[in-house]
Amino acid sequence: MRVLSVVHSPEARTELFARPEQSIEEFSFSGGETPALDYDAYMVFGGAMHPDQELEHPWLVDEVTWLRELVERGTPVLGVCLGAQLIARALGAWSGPLAGGPEIGWHEVERVADDPVLGVLPERFEAFEWHHYTYALPDGAVELARSDRCNQAYRVGDACWAVQFHPEVTHAQVLGWIDDKDDPAEDPERLRAVTAAKIGRWNELGLALCDAFLARAG
Repeated sequence: MRVLSVVHSPEARTELFARPEQSIEEFSFSGGETPALDYDAYMVFGGAMHPDQELEHPWLVDEVTWLRELVERGTPVLGVCLGAQLIARALGAWSGPLAGGPEIGWHEVERVADDPVLGVLPERFEAFEWHHYTYALPDGAVELARSDRCNQAYRVGDACWAVQFHPEVTHAQVLGWIDDKDDPAEDPERLRAVTAAKIGRWNELGLALCDAFLARAG
């Protein structure tokens, strides 16, 4: 299986989802090119930018157009964080700042529907979050999970999944985000300690989610 991973920032790449048994390539729209549509599956990850920042990042326009075509073709795609917001935007839904400020750190999420991919997660779980924006569900989308503040996962059709939380993060990646002075966490020392205690189980769930998506795609 050939999988394309669309990344947006050096600190937000494929990480845990770079499965050794799959042929996974990374691609960025920031180079001014558009990827081919002949991969078996696509994963679209997070980044430091927001989905409505086309003036600062003009290539976002091309990515949104490309995502719309990808979903319309019924090609398997998984969006994570910014990826979920861009898919919603590509399908005509609103995306904008999360009321009350960002959701950063470990937050309880409830799965609200059965699903062949999200169903590998417990009905309630603590997810790692790091986002300033949220989105409205696209027309026809099925809500799959939510926190007390916003939607956390949805499905469009039979081949497109999107999650707001970060199932792909590694421990080292999270520590790097905590050290980023441009996007500070509220209590970095506590977040480091809590992450050390929770990341092992979270990585198990993340790998299960990734494998479930790739199994559906295959």
